[in-house]
Amino acid sequence: MTEGAPEEDLIETAWQKLLTAHRVDGRLLRAAYAEPRLRRLFPWVGMGELHFSRCTEPPWSWDVPFIAPVMGGGFFVGGPSRSQSVGPAPTAETAIAMVVERLPPGCGRAFVGTPEELAEKEQSE
Repeated sequence: MTEGAPEEDLIETAWQKLLTAHRVDGRLLRAAYAEPRLRRLFPWVGMGELHFSRCTEPPWSWDVPFIAPVMGGGFFVGGPSRSQSVGPAPTAETAIAMVVERLPPGCGRAFVGTPEELAEKEQSE
């Protein structure tokens, strides 16, 4: 890994851990990592779902859709909240495109800190 800003190191380390952990479909992880706009976010896995956070500390941000595997193949894109549904995706690439289309306005590199700290930073700008 090349030296970069602390957030780049945190984000890249999280991606590398997921890419080697086999906790989520490898095709999905590789497709997400290949998308520069998602690679800038902090990835995390819960209940077999791939999530993307705009901050590096829990309790992760819930303003980016997530991707869940579907029994029998394919994926389901939900969110950003648990009660919201985006829809089914037959391939990892389709699921990734659905998430990217729904990124929050101004979504950039994940913020080093908690969602509360991110909100404070955004309010002060």
